[in-house]
Amino acid sequence: MTEPARTGRRGLPPGAFDPNCTRCPRLAAHLARMRELHPEYHNAPVPPFGDPAARLVIVGLAPGAHGANRSGRPFTGDFAGVLLYRTLYEAGFGSAPESTSATDALRLIDCRITNAAKCLPPANKPTTAEVDECNRYLRAELSGSRAGTVLLALGAIAHRAVLRAFGLKLSGYAFGHGRLHALPGGLWLLDSYHCSRYNTQTRRLTESMFREVVEKAKALIHQDIRPAEARSHGT
Repeated sequence: MTEPARTGRRGLPPGAFDPNCTRCPRLAAHLARMRELHPEYHNAPVPPFGDPAARLVIVGLAPGAHGANRSGRPFTGDFAGVLLYRTLYEAGFGSAPESTSATDALRLIDCRITNAAKCLPPANKPTTAEVDECNRYLRAELSGSRAGTVLLALGAIAHRAVLRAFGLKLSGYAFGHGRLHALPGGLWLLDSYHCSRYNTQTRRLTESMFREVVEKAKALIHQDIRPAEARSHGT
């Protein structure tokens, strides 16, 4: 007789996404307040959205107060999502240029979107400890990534979270917009500034800059270039 698989909290497999997670007291308290203010919102950890076997995995920071925390889908209902989903559609990764709700007909094609922190943080700023606590979920999610998968990190915090998920040292993989890193297991880590309202309004990130990064990810996937075969992994 085989031994039963070990389970984590609430009978879930270890590392599996927990829709009722309350591991971070500050975030749990903030969501409780949001449930009082906006009972119609999702107000819970936001699950990944898209193809579980996708070759493009986009890692953002955390749900926005009136975006993903309201809708229950990453980057849905806020300014950052407008640019993200339109760009994915133009590159062939989405069936529509807009994500309106967690129940609309939008389908991601060979693409998945997730976050470094699954719960809404106060002032949209999770602490390092909270991102690290949530890393168990990202680690489990990325553990099955096949060789050739591109992990697109939106911002330095997402970049760090991906490296932590694989047990890699930050010092060996410096963040930089458009920078490409070869990871063990034949994976790519591609960096971009976050497509937030602040970054786009200050022109730190333009639409053309973001489009170029997504097209770079698309080229890597379609050309099936593996890190071991590439001559250069930098910008």
